[in-house]
Amino acid sequence: MGESKRVDEAATLTGDRQPGIPDSMRAIVLHDVMKWSLDTVPVPEVPDGGMLVRVLACGLCGSDLRTIRSGHRHVRFPWVLGHEICGDVVALGTGYTGRWRIADRLSIGPVVYDPGDPYCVEGRHELSANVREIGQQWPGGLAEYIAIPAESVAMGNILPAPEALEPEYAAIVEPGSSVVHAHERARTTIGDTVLVMGSGPIGCLHVAIARASGADRVFMSDIVAARLDLARAFEPDAIIDASREDVAARVAELTDGLGPTVVITANPSPQAPVDAVKMVAKGGRVVLFGGLPHGDSTPGVDLNIVHYQNIELIGLSRFAPRHFRRSLALLASGRVPGRKLVTHTLPLDDADAGIRAALDGTALKVVFKP
Repeated sequence: MGESKRVDEAATLTGDRQPGIPDSMRAIVLHDVMKWSLDTVPVPEVPDGGMLVRVLACGLCGSDLRTIRSGHRHVRFPWVLGHEICGDVVALGTGYTGRWRIADRLSIGPVVYDPGDPYCVEGRHELSANVREIGQQWPGGLAEYIAIPAESVAMGNILPAPEALEPEYAAIVEPGSSVVHAHERARTTIGDTVLVMGSGPIGCLHVAIARASGADRVFMSDIVAARLDLARAFEPDAIIDASREDVAARVAELTDGLGPTVVITANPSPQAPVDAVKMVAKGGRVVLFGGLPHGDSTPGVDLNIVHYQNIELIGLSRFAPRHFRRSLALLASGRVPGRKLVTHTLPLDDADAGIRAALDGTALKVVFKP
């Protein structure tokens, strides 16, 4: 077994704690690009003012997969990824002043805001330039225990997990948070017809949250038929296989030539925003949700269409605490069906199978339960 040297924080484990916390634990350690293993590593010490949490479930996110494939500027190997977390508090650090107590079950999001950032001061946390994240600046939750830093306790996204919500679903609040933000910005409501371009887990969340926002009809398109098959569980009103059909022609047929009032580009294709502008209804909204590859992020969008047809182009990334709260409420109510989104719930022993299923797209959402 290998050993990660950066999975624990240099702090003294002295606050309140449950008995029986071991000295070592298992963790999925990323040693280099496309090189990972299930290792035995030290249990992290609780940071001053922070918490130690026993991980009950941790989701594998698309950004985790990108880091596995090609690394990340904030990640130095060896490293423990994982930022979609549900767990129980087992220890509190020296100087802890937070609201959570031993045995509290929490849904923990990764983003930690800077209280001095001018946008945070204005309540626009999603625009903060100085955010840090669990799983990047601090070791993540693909392990049996995780240290939650004092900064996250003070300015992070942490909520009590509802008793009736299974840990694997309480763990995956974070990806829905950005989707909630998208539909807030798009003003999705009763009467809207929404086209979601992309059928991965984020695309499926867009279908569910568009419906929860009141949209009359929601369509989904993708070029990968196998992904569309996984997404059928979310019951979009129309599924358009872009490898076989002309998406624009099909959408025009479905909307009597008017086009959808909201189009979401939930994929990394530079062609998606070009096509979205051509398909959206006059006066409609295009949400540029998927980031584009470096060096290929200036597609030829026809701005005369945007200008003369009064189209709104909406760019966004990240989310604010209010979006995290809303995402958790949607999962707890069942309006976002966690059981449909999480197709693979696996123990850490199945790390290799779970990561490979997520990488090759045979899984919609993988959650590990240590």
